[in-house]
Amino acid sequence: MNVTNYRTDANNVVNFVNFNQDCTSLAVGTKTGYKLFSLNSVDTLEQIYENDTGDTCIIERLFSSSLVALVSLSAPRKLRVCHFKKGTEICYYSYSNTILAIKLNRARLVVCLEESLYIHNIRDMKVLHTIRDTPPNPTGLCTLSINSDNCYLAYPGSNTIGEVQIFDAFNLHAKTMIPAHDSPLAALSFNPSGTRIATASEKGTVIRVFSIVDSVKLYEFRRGVKRCVSISSLGFSTDSSFLCCSSNTETVHVFRLDEPKESMMHAPIDDNQSWMGYISKAVSLSATYLPTQVTDVFNQGRAFASVHLPFQGKKNVCAVTKIQGALRLLVASSDGYLYVYNLDTGESGDCTLVKQHRLDGYLEHVDSPISVNKDSKKPASPKSINNDQKSKGTTGISSYAGIVKGNSPGIMSESEKFQEIVAAVETPPKDGFKLDDDKEFPPVFS
Repeated sequence: MNVTNYRTDANNVVNFVNFNQDCTSLAVGTKTGYKLFSLNSVDTLEQIYENDTGDTCIIERLFSSSLVALVSLSAPRKLRVCHFKKGTEICYYSYSNTILAIKLNRARLVVCLEESLYIHNIRDMKVLHTIRDTPPNPTGLCTLSINSDNCYLAYPGSNTIGEVQIFDAFNLHAKTMIPAHDSPLAALSFNPSGTRIATASEKGTVIRVFSIVDSVKLYEFRRGVKRCVSISSLGFSTDSSFLCCSSNTETVHVFRLDEPKESMMHAPIDDNQSWMGYISKAVSLSATYLPTQVTDVFNQGRAFASVHLPFQGKKNVCAVTKIQGALRLLVASSDGYLYVYNLDTGESGDCTLVKQHRLDGYLEHVDSPISVNKDSKKPASPKSINNDQKSKGTTGISSYAGIVKGNSPGIMSESEKFQEIVAAVETPPKDGFKLDDDKEFPPVFS
């Protein structure tokens, strides 16, 4: 899923909000710290951790583990890797420029700067590879597959047209370049298996889905025709059957990925199909003599479902996931709210709002966003916070390493560092962690 960055908007309630890789939790960065919420219930939003050490502008959690990577506004070039349940800082790294995005899976952690990308091994946090002199990327647009077997990193290959550069972050080599759009890229998202990638351009009218293996365009969806918009996020459902798209407008679209367009275009016409379906087939078969613009419009899919948010012009991030056995569309916004909608897979149309939750630590008892009094202050129930995990701050363990030479090694030994990472990452990589030999992984600052 795509990270939504809120650091440039002074009117936002939160600095940053994003779902973790499997959409089981939500991380929120604020001017006073960060919060982690569990997403296992529709009716309640359980706050599992809170840190009030200040001005968090990026916070990413590794699946449901205790490992988090964060950046603060006061130190925008410094990445901190922490074990939040213990309240300890495992290590930190300093970079030559502002950190714009962090992406991580069970094998790699990627740090995105405006003109470079750093790929870390998540086992020991060593820098394995640096992609330098990338096209200017001031928004930090990039995405990392959550599947370690298809461990691909995608980022803009150009700042003038919509080229997607696919990099194998596990084997550390370029894989392919996909010419996705005529305009510069605005959003990217891998499906959970890492076999497909969804793209949107700055124009914001068309969403495309490509195969990673052969760069073939599988789907093309039209988000709208009346106006160009700024796409905030794209997100696949867990089974890759749905794709959601949010923007700076009040509408969130959900597209259904039934069958690739190539297969549909070459399928025989069914006499029992709908009249519009017949026309679409006829247009596809007539593509040899109709203008390209006409055939493109007929071949583009339309939204299966949509949501009309109670706001517009605010940055947000969307996701499709299962909660309590049903498919839900989630929208977390910079206005400080999480909106939960039902997504009926058997019937298209508008999704129904079932719950909304405040992200500022107070409970919201009103279901309808129209009647919400955002100035109301009702203390959160103690049950919504795990007091064993809640901390007033991260314990200051001196870091052993940093990218900038001359950093003090501090007090944490290599074995202690690896033990901390193993403890924080509940599901280690398939090849496991080797922790017996202190000399097996030399210090980064050597």
